[in-house]
Amino acid sequence: MKRVNLRLSCQKNCKMEHLAILSKKRKLLAKILSGNKTIESRWYKSKRTPYKNIQDGEIIYFKESGEKVSVRAIVEKALFFDDLNEDKIREILQEYGKRIGVDNSHVKDLIDKKYCTLIFLKDVKEINPFKINKKGYGLMSAWISIDDINKLKIKPS
Repeated sequence: MKRVNLRLSCQKNCKMEHLAILSKKRKLLAKILSGNKTIESRWYKSKRTPYKNIQDGEIIYFKESGEKVSVRAIVEKALFFDDLNEDKIREILQEYGKRIGVDNSHVKDLIDKKYCTLIFLKDVKEINPFKINKKGYGLMSAWISIDDINKLKIKPS
């Protein structure tokens, strides 16, 4: 599995591209496209990308699991939280929950998480869909950071 921090090999102003894979059953992609979800959040037990590995101006490509990549957005800003506990999680959801697309009832689902990344989205748009190959990134990866999204694209035959 490729767990290389490409940010380290880039210059300070290197822009990464990101692939976010979303749950199809929660219809998160439709919420992003409609503007009802303007913050993408990632919650983890340990430090995992995109935690402190994403910055303003970078591009995020979105796809639902089992589907093609079909949406892209620009990172307006990113916030990072650590040492989470029930109170901190509740505060984050109180302030940002509506824009994340969840409410305080989700605290129980997040209670064991210690790290949170909030990514504020702008310029969300649909793109020509394309397939990707995640080989080498882990079949269960829900987030991939890469210097060029074209390295993941499967060329049409």
